Amino acid sequence: MIAFSSPENPVLVVGGGPAGSTAARTLALAGISVCLLERATAYPRNKPCGGGVSMRARRRFPYLANALPRIATHELSRLYLEAPDGTSAIVESDEPAALMIRRVEFDALLMSLAVEAGANVVTGVDIVQARQDAREVVLTSRDGRTFRAALVIAADGVHSVVARRLGLNPGWPASRVALDMMEETPRTQLRDLDPSTLWVSYGEGDGYKYIFPKRDHVNIGIGYVLDYFRREVGAAPYDLQRQFVDELRRRRIVSGDSSREHFTPFIIPVGGPLECPAGGRVLLAGDAGGFVNGFTAEGIYYAMVSGELAANAIVDAAGEPSAAIARYRRACDQEIGSELRDSVLIQQYLFADRNRVTQIVSGANRERAVTRLVLDLAIGRRSYRDVRRRILARSPLLFVRMLLEMIRSRSLPRQTAVSTS
Repeated sequence: MIAFSSPENPVLVVGGGPAGSTAARTLALAGISVCLLERATAYPRNKPCGGGVSMRARRRFPYLANALPRIATHELSRLYLEAPDGTSAIVESDEPAALMIRRVEFDALLMSLAVEAGANVVTGVDIVQARQDAREVVLTSRDGRTFRAALVIAADGVHSVVARRLGLNPGWPASRVALDMMEETPRTQLRDLDPSTLWVSYGEGDGYKYIFPKRDHVNIGIGYVLDYFRREVGAAPYDLQRQFVDELRRRRIVSGDSSREHFTPFIIPVGGPLECPAGGRVLLAGDAGGFVNGFTAEGIYYAMVSGELAANAIVDAAGEPSAAIARYRRACDQEIGSELRDSVLIQQYLFADRNRVTQIVSGANRERAVTRLVLDLAIGRRSYRDVRRRILARSPLLFVRMLLEMIRSRSLPRQTAVSTS
């Protein structure tokens, strides 16, 4: 058993989403006493999210194979892409490449797996204060309760209170987060007419639109990089959503009506992970650390990976804070660091000139070898490093162009902490 100096809890995990529950499960299976603090008073709780997971998650986390049948899932092997000028392409895989879930069900499933592994869960804990010293971390909830631990994994979302209070991330700049405006509506009220296809369209400016079919629901949404939305759009989020659904209905892509009741805007960090996703006795996982793909906005897979890596770092370091943090930073960089940094470069490169998006879409069927590599990554057949190496071997000037675009825009592939405007 690992020896911890804390008088109360060896490890606290804050947040019961994919990152937090995965971390809690991993720690519990390693024999470490772990307490997961969840803000919601009742679980399952609703969580706005597109709900798309690349199928490689099932290879990365084999235990999901036996767990997923407990909830409603929908597998997809067909992707429709649309460029700003209307150019479109259909990409098909020989096996499912995306898994569609509802977060209200998926998060509850992951938390149940953590509990089954031996984690203790306390709901109704809204953390509002945090401090740490040489011996422990002290968290205070809105109702005055205090929780002490030798180490904390903060997986409390994009607006992480723990990260803010401890100075690990004072806030995200508007250029590094996306505003996603989405509804998850039952098929009895709103229905996509081709539930076999994941539908993605790139529009004006730094924007995207999507349809994610679920088994009994459909997710339809619009996203913009936040500073572009504030500067160029500025319309009421639900007005945009309703106009989008009307457009889809005119194009006979969906039938039924938009539902204000099921509509929820939310913020996604898309500027890459924090340069230092840990400090002192605290490790940041999931959205709290910025572990989201900057181009696709996929976050669930990276949340689970970062949660597991944080837990394993604590286990491997035998609870010693500085060693755990060093191991965590190194593990994140090795497994997902270059992938997430590259995703920001891709986002910046493509959004700088929308003609580039058209070129990518029009080439999706023409450049079948590259498309196959990307599908192999989503399915889990190939690692990101392998796919990256093979694509750059085919297009050696592409990475140079993306780097030049980054330099011209004076952007950084890694996210640093900046106060939110």
